[in-house]
Amino acid sequence: MLRFAGFELDQQRAEIRGPDSGTIKLRPKAFDLLVLFATNPGRILSKQELMDAVWPNVHVGEDSLFQCIRELRTALGDNQRQILKLISGRGYMLDTEVLDETTPGYIKKQPAPAASESTATPEAGAGIVSPPRPGMRFGGAVAAAVGLFAIVGFAIATPNFWLATPSKRPPIIAMMPVVELNQDAQTTDMAASVTERLTDGLAKIDNAYVITPNARHKGASQQPASAPPAEPDYVVNSELVRGQSSWTLRARMIKTATGKVEAIPAVTIDDKDLDLDTQKTRLAAGVGHLLATRINALLNADAGPAATAGGKPNSGAKVAIEQATASIIQTSRERFTQAQAMLEKALADDPHNTSLQVALAGLQLRGVQMVWYSPADSEAAENNAKSLLERAVRTKPNSIPVLEAYCRFLNATNEFVESLVVCARTLSFDPWNGIALYHMGVAHIQLGRFEDALATFKQANRFDTPPVSRWTWLLGAGWSYVMMGRDEEALPWLERSIAITPASGRPLMLLAAAYQRVGRTDDAKAALAWALKIRPGSTASNIALPPKNASAAFLAASETIRDVLIEIGLPNR
Repeated sequence: MLRFAGFELDQQRAEIRGPDSGTIKLRPKAFDLLVLFATNPGRILSKQELMDAVWPNVHVGEDSLFQCIRELRTALGDNQRQILKLISGRGYMLDTEVLDETTPGYIKKQPAPAASESTATPEAGAGIVSPPRPGMRFGGAVAAAVGLFAIVGFAIATPNFWLATPSKRPPIIAMMPVVELNQDAQTTDMAASVTERLTDGLAKIDNAYVITPNARHKGASQQPASAPPAEPDYVVNSELVRGQSSWTLRARMIKTATGKVEAIPAVTIDDKDLDLDTQKTRLAAGVGHLLATRINALLNADAGPAATAGGKPNSGAKVAIEQATASIIQTSRERFTQAQAMLEKALADDPHNTSLQVALAGLQLRGVQMVWYSPADSEAAENNAKSLLERAVRTKPNSIPVLEAYCRFLNATNEFVESLVVCARTLSFDPWNGIALYHMGVAHIQLGRFEDALATFKQANRFDTPPVSRWTWLLGAGWSYVMMGRDEEALPWLERSIAITPASGRPLMLLAAAYQRVGRTDDAKAALAWALKIRPGSTASNIALPPKNASAAFLAASETIRDVLIEIGLPNR
């Protein structure tokens, strides 16, 4: 028994008990990591030392360690990172006194009654589930998602969105081994690795069971109270083909009751300049992302009142959304006004349609950001967008498109902690969702958690889903490095981001600041001139992001970057 910060670590029972004696469930690797910290209090443990100890003889990326650290911080309620500290550039340290049973005055905690433990039984696919605490309003699935990303503080304040009870049991998905068509050793190894990563990722999805031909239910840390029936609802078959310099993975999801095939687009990756581990990750993530979104769409197809008309999709709403989106491809105030009127009319005809609610909210948020509203109308538009998204979340609390939109909105309105919760919820239905990871990274940056932001952006880059958004997490990684003053490391990330999307001013300004701080003044001035051409009228007084809810560390680093830009020619006003 070890005790620290009000917690008791029971190594024999492999569990940790909180200040209220309630048992907090941890995944095995997270528990092993906690034991390592608790038996080495006050000592800095390097990332490599931690990975070697917890994953001996196994090659894992830093994201595995990153997830376990987050899980532990949640279990300990360590929102402010005062117990488990990151020592920049060196590793992590448990910064608290640890007592054992031989310490005078040590009083052993008694485990909570069985009834309390039963409330902590994880749902299918949940990783970490803490017992309910006074004031918490989350269901088990959201506790799992929040636990994964260490954002417990928001739990008390969040509206009661996540308590919707599924009307039927979760679907059972049988993941068959990836078939290698080339029949060579390299393809066989790749197929086996992709099968494992794809299965593990799908097993993290909330409200679904994943089974394999030779394994029981995967995804939860223990078998659920009522095991699913043996017959799967869907079977996933996939084939891997090795090209001259690429890999292609094709997958099909078959509904066993009818034999209907759900088509999944093939995923092809070029292996040029990618290490083998990244190739495996991107293949699994590419198909996994598509499967996760398809599964989610099937589960949410009939959710909410009046979501469909006569049992058929509302084609009129789809047409309105497509036309409204097309009308603002060339951004102008006139096109924006037309698109808004179109969506408002469609929503008046179909007021419960969540797709229309999300589309109109996204459009209004864009209007606010582009300053296409008057100051008074801007506030009203933002409030309306928030109201629309909250209605959509209440109607479809498990829908990936709805959660993505709300995550983005909360980030854009500087509700960073709330955004982390909703983004984590999105990832509980699609563990490979790069858009959610990007917005989590942005929230971390503005909360001053630059190392966490960098790890999140790099994880999004490893997954690369959807590839069309790649420039954003490249930008995010470069931004994180600049905020930490690691400008040499920032340059390749920013340059790659700009090569994909050259018409964005902010990456160019970051690049200019990084060039200047590494002594490349001519390149810095050229990058700034390019940025000012794209964003005429930019000055030191108007390029800053809104300071609401931003941390002191973020504001200080941003001010330093602004001063560098002024030095190379950014106008003050």
